[in-house]
Amino acid sequence: MEPDLFTAAAEERQEKDPAGSPLAVRMRPRTLDEVVGQQHLLKPGSPLRRLVGEGAGGPAGPSSVILWGPPGTGKTTLAYVVSKATNKRFVELSAITAGVKEVRAVIDGARRATGGYGKETVLFLDEIHRFSKAQQDSLLPAVENRWVTLIAATTENPYFSVISPLLSRSLLLTLEPLTDDDVRGLLRRALSDERGLKDAVALPDDTEDHFLRIAGGDARRALTALEAAAGAALDKGEPEISLTTLEETVDRAAVKYDRDGDQHYDVASALIKSIRGSDVDAALHYLARMIEAGEDPRFIARRLMISASEDIGLADPNALPIAVAAAQAVAMIGFPEAALTLSHATIALALAPKSNSATTAIGAAMDDVRKGLAGAVPPHLRDGHYKGAAKLGHAQGYVYPHDLAEGIAEQQYAPDAIKDREYYTPTRHGAEARYADAVEWTRKHLGRRRS
Repeated sequence: MEPDLFTAAAEERQEKDPAGSPLAVRMRPRTLDEVVGQQHLLKPGSPLRRLVGEGAGGPAGPSSVILWGPPGTGKTTLAYVVSKATNKRFVELSAITAGVKEVRAVIDGARRATGGYGKETVLFLDEIHRFSKAQQDSLLPAVENRWVTLIAATTENPYFSVISPLLSRSLLLTLEPLTDDDVRGLLRRALSDERGLKDAVALPDDTEDHFLRIAGGDARRALTALEAAAGAALDKGEPEISLTTLEETVDRAAVKYDRDGDQHYDVASALIKSIRGSDVDAALHYLARMIEAGEDPRFIARRLMISASEDIGLADPNALPIAVAAAQAVAMIGFPEAALTLSHATIALALAPKSNSATTAIGAAMDDVRKGLAGAVPPHLRDGHYKGAAKLGHAQGYVYPHDLAEGIAEQQYAPDAIKDREYYTPTRHGAEARYADAVEWTRKHLGRRRS
């Protein structure tokens, strides 16, 4: 017997006793129109609409798709909706438990179904990134010849985890984390819907806000927490889910942090100032508050990149590459694993030697430019490649530094108005000590000796 997305026995039990199923299962959308979020993937004529038979007529059949997104954004839900709405055979495999043998069995069954009674097959493959290259290769003939229409789900970047031939034969659909409004609507529907809690308890605003922080854009997490907290409130005989009950239920304190208000900026400011002050423990505290409050990890990573140049600079030239690498990693993996990457970068930045010389240098230079201290580019530095440049004196007298033994030529580079200005004042903290020596030597050899 072929595996199925939801077995007949489980469906029968759910129909007879829906209250016995988890809230997240009971509240699964039954149609694409009930899906929360991901509206960019559900427009008329979209691949998912075509998979359920909307506008799928004509010579161009629906394409295989790869659904990529964080946990709880609706990958399995979309597959479930397709399985309920389509007239095609629907088969599920999990890359955790299936191998090449199971894949070939599904493909053989699909070919028999198509040839025997014209029934097309949709294969839902969960966690495709767990398949080896050989296992993914086994899917290629079926996808290329449309013996099956593949819906593959992954939380990993498919450009790294899915083989190129399979990617090129499928449409990549990226699912975004649910917004707070998406999760709020889902919670309110679950509270009132006949399949949900049927208005058994109320949800005050402060508790609802904490649910949003707990969820972090994950619908399954939000509904699981709601079911647990509602059960605890009903056991106590309470008419509503209090913040205290929610905290007791999920064992997670409500962080006083408004992502759209003062706390957002206050905590972010405290994080950066703790890094600047080299207090690694305080920095980790504020980082943890931001993570627990559901802050966008990309916002945190951007702040760390700024700090790497603003407060550390050339005292540790590795600080910026570390922060940039952290930002790239965060964009690829998301929470919860992104917390490890942000911690890595925060510790490195907090313990790095500090210098704001890059900040003050560009600030002083920009201040002079705003005051009008610009002036003409010295003639010997101007472009001399075009016809007639020599007649204007452009590039005449320029000394090519690489022709000199020391690699530096005593000639004027700055406009006359600022030729004696010195914007960069290096510290001797950390690695910047060698830059301090270098700038002193170069200024001397450029003929800019201090009086």
